[in-house]
Amino acid sequence: QVQLEESGGGSVQSGGSLRLSCSASGYKYSSFCMGWFRQAPGKEREEVAVIERDGTTRYADDVKGRFTISRDNANVTAYLQMDSLKSDDTAIYYCAAATTYGGRCTPFSVWGRGTQVTVSS
Repeated sequence: QVQLEESGGGSVQSGGSLRLSCSASGYKYSSFCMGWFRQAPGKEREEVAVIERDGTTRYADDVKGRFTISRDNANVTAYLQMDSLKSDDTAIYYCAAATTYGGRCTPFSVWGRGTQVTVSS
C-alpha cells in the first residue's frame, strides 16, 4: 500500500524556519490530497495545512501567514515551509494523504510516522 515518510524536522530557535518533506512510495492513485497535521504533548492532533488536487490550500488559523504547503505532483512529494516559528509550534508533524473524488478530498487514510519539530524560546 501507499506509505509516507516525513523528513526535515529538527530543533530551531524561535523565529527560525524549517522545511518538512513528505515522500510517498507505493503510489496507487493518480492524485492525492496531501495534508500536514501536528500533535503537541498532551494535546489532540490538529490539521495544520491541506493542499487539494486543484491546488487549493487551507491552513489552521495559528499558522496562516507563516506556513506554506506545496506539492510536487510528478514526484508525489509534499512540503511544508515553516517560517517565523514559535515555541508553541513544537509538536510531532505528520504527513497524510487522501484520495480524491469529485475534485474533493476524501478522509485522510494514509499517515507517516511523524517528524519532531522543536522550537526553543
